[in-house]
Amino acid sequence: MSPVTNRLFALIVGVSLVAWGAVRADVLEMQPDHPDRYTVVDGDTLWSIASRFLKSPWNWPKIWKINQQVENPHLIYPGDVILLRWVDGQPELSVLRPERVQPQQPTVPGAPPAPVEQVQPRVWRPAGDRQRLSPKVRSELREQAIPTIPPDAIGPFLTRPLVVSPRELEKSGYMTVGVGGRVALGDNDEFYARGIDDTSKEFFYIFRKGRPIVDPRNKRLIGYEAIYLGDAKMVQPGRNRTGTSKLTITRIVQEVLPTDRLLAVEEEAPLPVYMPRAPKDGLEGTILMAHQGLTEVGAMSVVAVNLGEREGMEQGHVLQIWRHEGKHRDPVTNRYYMRPDEKSGVMMVFRTFDRVSYALILETTQPVHVGDRVTTP
Repeated sequence: MSPVTNRLFALIVGVSLVAWGAVRADVLEMQPDHPDRYTVVDGDTLWSIASRFLKSPWNWPKIWKINQQVENPHLIYPGDVILLRWVDGQPELSVLRPERVQPQQPTVPGAPPAPVEQVQPRVWRPAGDRQRLSPKVRSELREQAIPTIPPDAIGPFLTRPLVVSPRELEKSGYMTVGVGGRVALGDNDEFYARGIDDTSKEFFYIFRKGRPIVDPRNKRLIGYEAIYLGDAKMVQPGRNRTGTSKLTITRIVQEVLPTDRLLAVEEEAPLPVYMPRAPKDGLEGTILMAHQGLTEVGAMSVVAVNLGEREGMEQGHVLQIWRHEGKHRDPVTNRYYMRPDEKSGVMMVFRTFDRVSYALILETTQPVHVGDRVTTP
């Protein structure tokens, strides 16, 4: 075989192996004990259901076949039956939704028709006798569909910041002193504040500027850690940003002090129903920080990563977490060598910004650390 033929043969083999590897990477691996049908119950999440069928739950969109004749086919409700079937050797999942029939009431000849029971909207009431006003996400899942991930784990972070940008910090208001000259403030204390950009807002988060957050890729400042201290409610707004407003503390988790910052709570938004899926190939980033300043976290922890909308991040994107193993001394040569990173878990992005995203760690095989690498799974 001539040298040219050899090179051509090697090229063909190489291209074939790459193509085969791409196909292999796209193969859907089912759980060995997957059910053929599953009835959805209260407490289920889309992630937990996907994990019953798939080894890689983020491949759910590839096998989920919606039924256009079913109302809200992208949503799943308790009582729905998830059916697995095989089409041309590939798995497909669909939903069988039982009809919700109004129970028939026995009738008496000549009697007026029974009144139709009116479904009252759910009213959010405070626990206990005393009403407690605090900013929070009060909206419910659309028509009580099951969530993608546990809502309690991410609810506060749909509006509460983990990281504040330099511009947000510049525009945020600040506390000056408590009514009566008090300095250290607690629950239900009133205080004065200045620098509030929009005095028409009713609820505010109280936070303290923490350590700077630097992007490890380019060493640029992304923002500052927002140390959450509590909630406040406007009592008497100032005339403008330079005026003095009076607020009251409605919830406190740490003692608040003068110079602590105020950030208006965003408008109420419904808890999104995310579709877990992998982002574009070749994506790589780093865990910047974890909630409460922890450096080591586990499953159901919220973290911030240095991948944002500029990199194409969207709500529902799933990322693979890699634990950095670092250097180790070779017992034979006595020289240091770099150990390869090891898979340690997966996370799902639930809130995105320009240069950063918040994600919930869903599964771990070992502790996750700030600084660990994240990639497209």
